[in-house]
Amino acid sequence: MQIWRVVGAIGRAMMRAGVLVLLFVVFQLWGTGLITERQQDHLSSQFDRLLEASPADTTTSTAPPGPDVTSPPVTAPADLPIPEPGDPVGRISIPGIDVDFVYLQGVELKFLRDGPGHFPQTPMPGQAGNAALAGHRTTYAAPFNRLDELAPGDEITIQTVQGTFTYRVDAQPVGDGEEPKGHFIVSPSQVEILEQDGTNRLTLVACHPKYSASQRIVVTATLETPAAPSTPLPDPDGESASVTFDAAEDPLAGGDTSARVPALAWTALAIGVWFATWFASRAVRRQKGTWAWGLLPYLVGVPVFAVVLFIAFTDIARLLPAAY
Repeated sequence: MQIWRVVGAIGRAMMRAGVLVLLFVVFQLWGTGLITERQQDHLSSQFDRLLEASPADTTTSTAPPGPDVTSPPVTAPADLPIPEPGDPVGRISIPGIDVDFVYLQGVELKFLRDGPGHFPQTPMPGQAGNAALAGHRTTYAAPFNRLDELAPGDEITIQTVQGTFTYRVDAQPVGDGEEPKGHFIVSPSQVEILEQDGTNRLTLVACHPKYSASQRIVVTATLETPAAPSTPLPDPDGESASVTFDAAEDPLAGGDTSARVPALAWTALAIGVWFATWFASRAVRRQKGTWAWGLLPYLVGVPVFAVVLFIAFTDIARLLPAAY
């Protein structure tokens, strides 16, 4: 009889563990989006203040340059300060796939939780050269979830303190009889996608396939409007350089080890809250002699447990090898 009690206890523990795993999946797919949406509100306010404080005329022509088109010059200064990691530096809009996000400086996961990130060692979007951004596809509001739906010629708009710039998605080589595509797939080690080749383009990078970090989906787009003056790049060896896309240490797939202690602490607190609620419920039931009274501690304990568990999940997600 004793062994069946042990088996039953193990079974109940496994069921509870399964529920927690399912809750974590829900958090990854939807809860992380709440974190990003809150941060995007904050970043949008910060970026709007940057635009208001900019002394430049940030209006540029959206017509492609040509012999019969005279575009007003971009008057933003070229001596803008190098953004610090995590600073908002621009807004990306892709109407075809409902993208409208403020992007930040840096592509570490701690920055990509707040929105798309700019690879620091590439030019700023809107400037001459190959500017590159990375973003999530399935978590943290999934800004680049639908990159695979972009078609050649689709419009991408970038707004910075230097102006508003229009890009058009490039057509990628396909086989005979296939429809033109606006994306291609590479391995994480193919860092040549960030190289400078003399063209003015935007490169968007995200994990591929969805729910995996084994490959990368890449979209490139050509700048149609006049390029803004170039600004200095961060020192590759300095802290402001953040992290570069490196084959040996892929920033899009690495976990944040600084979250280890907070994750353990909040997880322990969540377990403590749950057991405290359970013991309180048992004590009340014994005292009152009815199961209904035992529900009262749960009315208080469950909301507290949910909040603490949400915070614990936030730090656990930071520890994962990849937050897709």
